[in-house]
Amino acid sequence: MTESSHPTDAVRLSKRVAQQFQCSRTTAEQYIEGGWVSVDGQVVELPGARVASAQSVVLAPDANLMELTPVTLLLHKPPGYEAGLGLVTGATHGAPGAHGSRSQGAPQAVTLLNAQSHLPEDAAGTRVLLRHFKQLECFTPLPTEASGLVVYTQDRRVARKLQEDIETLEQECIVEVAGQIADGGLQKLCHGLSFNGRPLPPIKVSWQSETRLRFALKGIRPGQIPAMCEAVGLSVRAIKRIRIGRVPLAKVPQGQWRYLQPWERF
Repeated sequence: MTESSHPTDAVRLSKRVAQQFQCSRTTAEQYIEGGWVSVDGQVVELPGARVASAQSVVLAPDANLMELTPVTLLLHKPPGYEAGLGLVTGATHGAPGAHGSRSQGAPQAVTLLNAQSHLPEDAAGTRVLLRHFKQLECFTPLPTEASGLVVYTQDRRVARKLQEDIETLEQECIVEVAGQIADGGLQKLCHGLSFNGRPLPPIKVSWQSETRLRFALKGIRPGQIPAMCEAVGLSVRAIKRIRIGRVPLAKVPQGQWRYLQPWERF
């Protein structure tokens, strides 16, 4: 329905809810954004939606404002998507913020976050709401060509933790490689290489299979893992981040996401 086709008595849904259920406009907006209000049997999460007097507006009997806590989303980013730094969404879902993508032409990974891409088996049990995809921050950048765990959060405590501690949080990556590793190459990967002219600290590196290495390292720099592998005769085919700190990606398929559970800590 276009703006001009709305009935002349149409009002904002938040105004209607406030009047009908005798609550403040702010509370009405919170009920609506919490997914507790339906119009003609359909849940509507937009306070600015227009409703006519003839339309039925119902507030769920079990409506409460306890679920308005900020959420953190764990995305399995596929290759080819950009995951930058800082505020990545504003009023418009998917709009890059001041610290968004630095890549030219790569789509923002945040655009993959929607109700349809939510992991069906998510153990968190959280109701998916439109407001969960707004005002998200990302302090866990991942190269466009890489895949794996990227964290998007509305929670200022989580954002502060990641922003301040990302250099000291251990990250685990599975790296698919090709080529023949040099003699003593695995030992050099663990300790003895330099990057950008600086010696690298000890790193935990082990073979996961004949073509896959497991890296567990802190303070990772863009291009560091490919440069390390090249130094020992290997070329990188793919990189997948599977853990940040104590939080694993778990069994989330590419392009899907899950909620950070209340007991999980980075």
